Amino acid sequence: MLNVTWNLPDELLLALGLTPDTAADELRLAAVVKFYELGRPSSGKAADLAGLPRVVFPARLADYGVPAFRLTEEEIRQDAENA
Repeated sequence: MLNVTWNLPDELLLALGLTPDTAADELRLAAVVKFYELGRPSSGKAADLAGLPRVVFPARLADYGVPAFRLTEEEIRQDAENA
């Protein structure tokens, strides 16, 4: 297992509105959300990586402005036609 160490100055924690107790979890979630946005892990795997239940992860995506579902324009068009 990979462990990442990141030394963050107190000023950066303050600027990000993080405490030392919450920083690791928040930074991990932000990284996982970005990878999910880029299409890398599935939502289930992303939830696991973020340490969240699968049903909670989509709500946290909304906190970052990331859509929970990735549909192509064609898929949306087909869904509209089938409705």
